Amino acid sequence: MKVALLRVGIDSGSGGCQGPLLPDGSFEHVPIPDGFGIDSRTYGNTVGRHGRLLKDYLSPSLGQRLEAQSMHVDPEFETFTYGDPTSPKAGLRHLEKGDVLVFYAGLEGWGFDSPPALYIIGYFKVLTAGRAADFRPAEIRALFSKNFHVLHRRVYRDQKANLVLVKGSSKSRLLKKAVQISETGRDRAGKPLKVLSRDMQRVFGDFGGKISIQRSPTRWVEPAFIGSAKEFVYNLR
Repeated sequence: MKVALLRVGIDSGSGGCQGPLLPDGSFEHVPIPDGFGIDSRTYGNTVGRHGRLLKDYLSPSLGQRLEAQSMHVDPEFETFTYGDPTSPKAGLRHLEKGDVLVFYAGLEGWGFDSPPALYIIGYFKVLTAGRAADFRPAEIRALFSKNFHVLHRRVYRDQKANLVLVKGSSKSRLLKKAVQISETGRDRAGKPLKVLSRDMQRVFGDFGGKISIQRSPTRWVEPAFIGSAKEFVYNLR
C-alpha cells in the first residue's frame, strides 16, 4: 500500500495567484494555464462548482489578462485521471490498485481574510497507473480519454514515451471542504516556507525529514504512517 501527496492547481508561480477559499471552507479548484494554448476551456468560459466563472475569482487585472487563456485541466475529477510526462512525477507509475494519491493546492481567502496556505482538495483511490506506452490503445481510450494529455492528439503523440497516467476509481473525490495541511516554517536562509503542519505530521509523518511542501516533488508517506494517512483521507468530505 502506498500513499502519495501531490501539489496541483493555480498558484503564484503558475497562473499568478492562489485558488479561492470561500468563507464556509469550500473552494474552487482552478487549473493552471495551458502552456500549449490548445484547450477550449478557458478561465472566461468555465463555470466553477459555485456558479461563477473561474476568472471572477482572480483579481480584476489578472482575470482580464487570463480570460481567454486556455486551461490545463489536470487532474480532472469527472472521470478521475491525472497525467504528467515530467521526470519528478515519474514515480507515480508505481502506484497500484488501492493506493491513494492525495491532491493539495494553494488557496487564499476570497471575500474574507485568510492568508495563503496549502489545503487538501481531493484524492484518487487508485484503480491503475503506469506509463502511457504500457497501456493498450483500447485501455487508453476507455480509461483516460478525458485526460488533458490524451484528449489532445498532438500532446499525446509528443509525450507518450514519458507520460505517466493515473486512473482513480469511482470512490475518488473532489472534496466539498478544503483541509489545511500547511503552516509557516523557514528555509535555510530564514525565508518563510510552507511546511507540513505539526498536526498533519502526526497523520502523514515527515516524509523522511522533508516537510517542505511549498514547491516540492511528490511526497511519499512512509510505511509507518500509511494506515493513519489512509484513514484520515477516506474520512474527508
